[in-house]
Amino acid sequence: MAHRYVNRERTPIEAVYVFALDERAAVSGFEAGEPPPVAHGPRAGGRVQPGQGEEYNRRPTSMRKASEAHPISMEELRQLAARRFGDMVKAVVDLRRGILLLDAELHADQEAALLAEGSAQQDLWGINLYPDLPGPDWLEFDSMINLRPSFGNRSRGVDDPAVRAAIARLVDRVVRR
Repeated sequence: MAHRYVNRERTPIEAVYVFALDERAAVSGFEAGEPPPVAHGPRAGGRVQPGQGEEYNRRPTSMRKASEAHPISMEELRQLAARRFGDMVKAVVDLRRGILLLDAELHADQEAALLAEGSAQQDLWGINLYPDLPGPDWLEFDSMINLRPSFGNRSRGVDDPAVRAAIARLVDRVVRR
């Protein structure tokens, strides 16, 4: 497997690279460097060997997918929160597919899982849900995966009010409060 990333921004960026791998695989090598003279932006590459990387493989992988057809209750959200962070559940929404993927250590893990299923990057947004907070405070728009200057989002939040509203509507449809 080979991956190639090209920075299309005018300035250098710092980024976290997420490898979408089978749960039994691990990255066994990684290299990054300056591009050849004809390309633009940094390049990165890696090698994968099945069956290695036991530390990564021990991380919980049982994420919960919610949709209008398979909603999630507030009680189940509370249980997910208690299992991992105490008062909060990380989630990634796919606005086009109407999916909410919940319960992972990192939004990037959820993002990688949805991308592997065919989601499009521009449709994915990271949020946090606080099941015990009242009103609009229970939904927080904050994730490193939201930081996408090339898509017009220059913060960890969700800068576009229309996108924030669409996320809130999706969450309202798939979470039974």
